[in-house]
Amino acid sequence: MFKTMNKGMESQVVIYQDENGEVNVEVKIIDETVWLSLNQIAKLFAQDKLVISRHLKNIFKEQELEEKAVVAFFATTAADGKTYQAEYYNLDAIISVGYRVNSKRGIAFKKWATNLLKEYLIKGYSINQDKITQKKLNNLQ
Repeated sequence: MFKTMNKGMESQVVIYQDENGEVNVEVKIIDETVWLSLNQIAKLFAQDKLVISRHLKNIFKEQELEEKAVVAFFATTAADGKTYQAEYYNLDAIISVGYRVNSKRGIAFKKWATNLLKEYLIKGYSINQDKITQKKLNNLQ
């Protein structure tokens, strides 16, 4: 049915922060895709989680995405120390939600995604200049 993260699966955590330092989201990268919880998606797009949930339900209802393909359950330790299975959504779902939300961050996301897509279509590739600069700095040290 839905994917479940097994103990042997490699995962990487990356901190996403926007250029203004307003958004700070811990991102799970597993099997070469990004996974965010409902709360994280809400934080990313500066929307209430009920709004994000409604968008996700409509995405699945309209068959834009297949729920089984974009949802996974990962073990998460809560503040009480207990481990729970939490629902996470992959990059496809995050992008679909991003195109539906009407917040400042949603608009910024649409502009970013559209520019990136244009760059891929025109050049056939895209370059993450910040990542290259950071690697060069790390190599100099």
